[in-house]
Amino acid sequence: MQEENITKLARKLRKTSTPEENQLWYLLRSRRFYDYKFRRQFVIGKYIADFCCYKYKLVIEIDGGQHNQPENANKDIERGKYLNKLGYKVLRIWNNEINNNLEGVAERILDMLKT
Repeated sequence: MQEENITKLARKLRKTSTPEENQLWYLLRSRRFYDYKFRRQFVIGKYIADFCCYKYKLVIEIDGGQHNQPENANKDIERGKYLNKLGYKVLRIWNNEINNNLEGVAERILDMLKT
């Protein structure tokens, strides 16, 4: 039952993406980004990754200001450890980075894919 709920939530999140998620998705979707295949709002175990390049085990998380709050920061750390145990690298990107330096964000993503 929980798996069905998380899948429904992932669908809902795809429909209600933030402007920053939409901007990054435009760059990553349809293999536009150096022919790497990305998925958005991708379920991995008990979590939903904002973006995932499954083949290269890269998760990209887009963070707003709420992630500065201690309780959210602790949840992010826990989530990162969980994903790392499954073999994923996690790249956290702030909303303002997407808004102000999308080219730099793209370079960081490409670097992570190559390591």
